[in-house]
Amino acid sequence: MKRPPRQRPFKDERDRQIEVRSRSTALDFMTAATQVLTVICLIKDNPAWKGSLSLLFFGGAAQLFYKFEKYGERPYIITGAALGLIGLALLVWFGITG
Repeated sequence: MKRPPRQRPFKDERDRQIEVRSRSTALDFMTAATQVLTVICLIKDNPAWKGSLSLLFFGGAAQLFYKFEKYGERPYIITGAALGLIGLALLVWFGITG
């Protein structure tokens, strides 16, 4: 009978890298799914495309805010804020018009 691998009491750099990569991969899949949902809503003439498109803009803004936090370069925060405002406008438009 095989023994299960011994659990380590702390996380090392490899564990952190795996965690970051798994979150990045999950975000990539969610972005792709949101894009497909937006296209389906547009084809079916469903107004929910505005809401799902706003999620894509929010995701882009979050990525740029993270890059600004790490690099401290001004274009990241400006572009991220612009994407966030576009996402907010789409979400408000969807909330009002349905």
